[in-house]
Amino acid sequence: MEWSDVRVFLAIARTGTLGAAARALHLSHPTVGRRLRALEQATGHTLFQRTADGFIPTEEGNAVIALAEQMEEGALAIERRLAGQEQNLQGTLRISSADWFGAYVLPPIIDDYAKAYPHVDLEILTGTRLFSLAQREADIAFRIVPFDNPDVVQRRLVRLPYGVYVAAGAPEPVYGDGAGFRLITHDTSTGQFPDIAWLTESFPNAKPLLRSNNRNVQGRMCRQGIGIAVLPQVVGSQIVGLRQLDLPAEPPSRDIWMGYHRDIRRLQRLRAFITVVTDHIAKIPFQL
Repeated sequence: MEWSDVRVFLAIARTGTLGAAARALHLSHPTVGRRLRALEQATGHTLFQRTADGFIPTEEGNAVIALAEQMEEGALAIERRLAGQEQNLQGTLRISSADWFGAYVLPPIIDDYAKAYPHVDLEILTGTRLFSLAQREADIAFRIVPFDNPDVVQRRLVRLPYGVYVAAGAPEPVYGDGAGFRLITHDTSTGQFPDIAWLTESFPNAKPLLRSNNRNVQGRMCRQGIGIAVLPQVVGSQIVGLRQLDLPAEPPSRDIWMGYHRDIRRLQRLRAFITVVTDHIAKIPFQL
């Protein structure tokens, strides 16, 4: 039984189709089908029921998913351990963060790092999805909540203040009222945001008009005069055409946490990146 075939089995179980599994593994559709057939021949069992809706694990397939995941974790642990012993500053470094952190905090960090270590290829993964450090989807991640995996080495990097913004030429809303104004808020399907709750409580008579899971979109909509927005000050200060309101109370600030898997803690290109990050974060004017 080949690990590469078991890896294909897990991808099909997770995605439900050969095509989606092929895309996830960066393999061709025929290769995925061939490896599945090889695994089924090796085990002597049909592992999936082929249906119009996709591939459904059979009873035998369901029985071995947990064991296959144990094999996967062992293979990933080997990969992480070997990667952590690399001493040369080359290869790829994958960085995961929220969209606004990637757009407004990381650029000068990446610029300095790329100049100092030109042989390291960098990948920036942004969005609401939390990329897995254990599966090497990302090597280092920046989040607004602590990591819950005990194998992640983490630290509170910085505490960033938030501010309330309107378009530069917009009138001043009344704190505690907000009548006649509209609010730009955040999509809460991925969790609760204290700054958004504060905004709606601080301007109870303003009408919530637009929700977005992207802080950059929120800021640019605010610049168009669509409504009041609450943004990290490091974002709001860099969007031309916004004006920060001077209010009797401020929205809650948020911590930024940096984390990486303990198995790659000795990876030199990672440690060099952490050094550059630390140097830059100390210079950010918008922090508490």
